[in-house]
Amino acid sequence: MNDIDKGLLKQVADIDGELEGAYNIRKDGKGIERKVTENVNIVSKSDVSGIDIFVKENTKFEIVHIPVIITESGLKDVVYNDFYIGKNANVVIVAGCGIHNDHHKDSQHDGIHRFFLEEGAKVKYIEKHYGEGNGTGKRILNPVTEVTLQKGATLEMETVQIRGVDSTIRTTRGNLGEDTNLVISEKIMTDGQQYAETIFEVNLNGNNSSTHVTSRSVATGDSKQKFVSKVYGNTKCFGHVECDAIIKEHGKVISVPEITANDMEANLIHEAAIGKIAGEQIIKLMTLGLSEKEAEEEIIQGFLK
Repeated sequence: MNDIDKGLLKQVADIDGELEGAYNIRKDGKGIERKVTENVNIVSKSDVSGIDIFVKENTKFEIVHIPVIITESGLKDVVYNDFYIGKNANVVIVAGCGIHNDHHKDSQHDGIHRFFLEEGAKVKYIEKHYGEGNGTGKRILNPVTEVTLQKGATLEMETVQIRGVDSTIRTTRGNLGEDTNLVISEKIMTDGQQYAETIFEVNLNGNNSSTHVTSRSVATGDSKQKFVSKVYGNTKCFGHVECDAIIKEHGKVISVPEITANDMEANLIHEAAIGKIAGEQIIKLMTLGLSEKEAEEEIIQGFLK
């Protein structure tokens, strides 16, 4: 790997040097490095491009890295990754994609990830997206995540769009069984002419299932964002969706909530707040010696933490 590759891996997966645990690194549509462990096996698919990740039951506190990097302009990469998490396992999975594009053709990565968590399993899933390069070609990322949780399983999902992504449609679907919990934290920043759309669709099917979705976003320049959330309470359950956005310059944000209670014991909440940076916040920071631009950046970074 060259310096560009290493820089992308650092941005999207915090990889800096030797990796421990299981991992699979994909570059320009092909796997380039892989390691498995006693408890985590990674197998290439035979019918489509992608991998199957198998985590043994009762596996505790292992970390699995599966980052993707693209440096080839004009490449459209599609990958299908399935995760099979055994009973009572507890693992961290670090994904993410970084695109470096210095030319005029568009580069695109569509990652379709499916999670199947057995009874009592716990997963923390971290996914970061990042784009860079001086070319006019767009950097496009369209992730799809599908989650199936068996009794007592928990999945915590952290997604971050750092910067440099021209277009993204992010789709997350969940089907939750009894006593399960799906927690999603999303952070997105767009600038210039960039566009980002997020679609959440969660079915609370099991008794005492729950989901908590939090979206924090900043739209600057002439960028546009759209947040769509659909939560279906089909039994005794709890769902909470929160969308907070800051608009700067000519940025635009649309929030489209849809909560459907199909059971009298379904408890569903949706909250949305969209606004600009408060002037008094900027003034307060400027009194500490920051310029107006520095004050705005400080507020934005604090909001996205």
